[in-house]
Amino acid sequence: MNDIDMMKITGIARKAGEEILKIYDRDFSVEQKKDEGFEEGTSPLTEADKASNKVIVEGLKELYPEIPVLSEEGKDIPYEKRKGWKRFWLVDPLDGTKEFIKRNGEFTVNIALVQGDTPVLGVVYVPVKDTLYYGIQGKDGIKKVGRQDPEELKPDQSTDEKGDLTVVASRSHFTPETDKFVKDLREKNKGKEVKLVSAGSSVKLCLVAEGKADIYPRLGPTMEWDTAAAHAVVKSAGRNVYNF
Repeated sequence: MNDIDMMKITGIARKAGEEILKIYDRDFSVEQKKDEGFEEGTSPLTEADKASNKVIVEGLKELYPEIPVLSEEGKDIPYEKRKGWKRFWLVDPLDGTKEFIKRNGEFTVNIALVQGDTPVLGVVYVPVKDTLYYGIQGKDGIKKVGRQDPEELKPDQSTDEKGDLTVVASRSHFTPETDKFVKDLREKNKGKEVKLVSAGSSVKLCLVAEGKADIYPRLGPTMEWDTAAAHAVVKSAGRNVYNF
């Protein structure tokens, strides 16, 4: 992956975030799009999703025209065309649209590079906090807040020296299965505190990456573009994402 300039990718994410914030700071309309990945059958779409998508797709195609782009807002590319892709960009231009609409700041810009079926590079940008998380296979993950110096996401970070656990769960998609998971975890860890916190979008996996949470159980519908970028960040921080 020596051909990929991480700083240029983070620059695209920041630029997309700037476009999102222009819309976030004013009135905007919300439409519903069909989405089989959601229980409701639809998910919200705003002009911020579209503006961010335009910045990212155009930026990636200009830098790396040989690498195809699959975005949540351009997912109608036929599978027959993309099934042979060896390497591609996987993008969620505005992860956490519900949080964007609620104006709670917990939404992100997600850009991942997938090789085969593995995310090998990931950038997650939180526009409201001007915070970047990024990682690439074989190197330590990084967190960068505003103009501050970058901070390594080290594998030995721990949320609690006493062995207590922090579980982070979806703010907008908290399911009965997740509730049961947390209750079972508390039952199995009697004598320890199992704290539950809520967050939106890829912020949850980034909290795991930086050691502020131990577990993020996702026991409901999700899509690859929701998790790929943060998956790469988590792995670069010495942690992992599992199917269970």
